[in-house]
Amino acid sequence: MISQRLRQGAARFAEGAGIGAFLFGVAMWLAFGWLRSRTGTTVLLLAILVVSCQARAQAIPANAAQYQRELTRIVQQEFGLPAPVAIHAGQIHQESAWRSDARSPVGAEGLSQFMPGTSQWMAEIYPDLGRAAPYSPTWAMRAQARYNRWHLRRLSSVTDTCERWAFAMSAYNGGLGWVQRDQRLASAAGDDPAVWFGSVERYTNRAGWAERENRHYVRHILLELTPRYVRAGWQGGAPCS
Repeated sequence: MISQRLRQGAARFAEGAGIGAFLFGVAMWLAFGWLRSRTGTTVLLLAILVVSCQARAQAIPANAAQYQRELTRIVQQEFGLPAPVAIHAGQIHQESAWRSDARSPVGAEGLSQFMPGTSQWMAEIYPDLGRAAPYSPTWAMRAQARYNRWHLRRLSSVTDTCERWAFAMSAYNGGLGWVQRDQRLASAAGDDPAVWFGSVERYTNRAGWAERENRHYVRHILLELTPRYVRAGWQGGAPCS
């Protein structure tokens, strides 16, 4: 019975661990040899705790930690409390894997992967951001939070928090104009233009590759990455969980 419960607990610890799952399995294989003694059971529980923490840490790039405090401050300034820090962290994870020098094949730059034209536009309409500096982590995070808020304000007709963030993520990736066209297609087909998941996400005239990228972008950030950062202690919760 103890062995079965420990295995079940281990499975829950390992769930979502990603690349740490292999190490977890090795530790479990070694530790189960201690089950016949009380000391052995204690060692096993400690092994589960240590390796599961390592597995979770490995699921987030190591260099994310250096930006956690500053991103938290920036998002709190833009959104107030509670601030959706974990969503922004998941978005940066998706955009650049926390590499401030990242440059995509199409020319997107920095942590938040702004195209040069978008960076310049953001600097023009928001002078308080200063000159466009997408390779500056601070500027990139400030511009990312401001751009997300810009989209959210234009999606005020969407009242559900999860759905609203889904539309905002789609707009960040592909442009608000495409989101609005997709909404019109959904409405014309009799579906709800204020619901992303299972509704608007099914409609578009984008190229096939653009549709796949955009739909994956939304789902990966909100359904996978944001909960991962919440579990790791980043603030804001996961609105779609």
